[in-house]
Amino acid sequence: MRTVHVVTHPEATHHVERVVGGWHDSELTDAGLRAAASAAKALRARIPDGAEVQLFSSDLRRTRQTAEEIAAALGVPPVLDRRLREKSYGEAEGRPQEWLDRRFVPPPEAGERLDHDEGVEGSETKAAWARRVYAAMDAIVRLPCAQQVVVTHGGSLTFVVAHWIGMPLETVGRAAFRAPSGSITTLHEDGYFHNRQVVGLGDARHLESA
Repeated sequence: MRTVHVVTHPEATHHVERVVGGWHDSELTDAGLRAAASAAKALRARIPDGAEVQLFSSDLRRTRQTAEEIAAALGVPPVLDRRLREKSYGEAEGRPQEWLDRRFVPPPEAGERLDHDEGVEGSETKAAWARRVYAAMDAIVRLPCAQQVVVTHGGSLTFVVAHWIGMPLETVGRAAFRAPSGSITTLHEDGYFHNRQVVGLGDARHLESA
């Protein structure tokens, strides 16, 4: 039996500044820090006392700050993994969102979507992005631990969930799982049939008092 708790980082400075995130190393706002503490408290309540816990996080500052709050609550150090980062937007990162919006080429309704060129120099394709998140999840689920926490980004959450339910990489061109910033998505695998469930997607109830 295994439960994976996936936390999307809360509000960061790039959100309020309306600049492109991606690998731009923004940090949590004051509101984001309060939300991270609330997520940590919620996880402490959900994970049984005495259970072995593993904590993994994207290495960007906003996810690292979130993971530090969770680490303090659970008493485990975070393992930083750059493969859990958000999509790289290349030369758009840190620029105003409107700069990207003017240049962005959306994927076609039909045809090639995974290797689609979005028109921004240095930007990752969806295929490259998905491939590295899948590789991170391959490594995480190989570890024999019943309670795992993964701290990542809103966009990368899609590929964490897609990996969990066994979607082949070549089929994720249209996949999109959305969750609020600072929310917790709960994934569960039973110990008998080894079936995998998405128990809760983007639970944000703990943020109501943050």
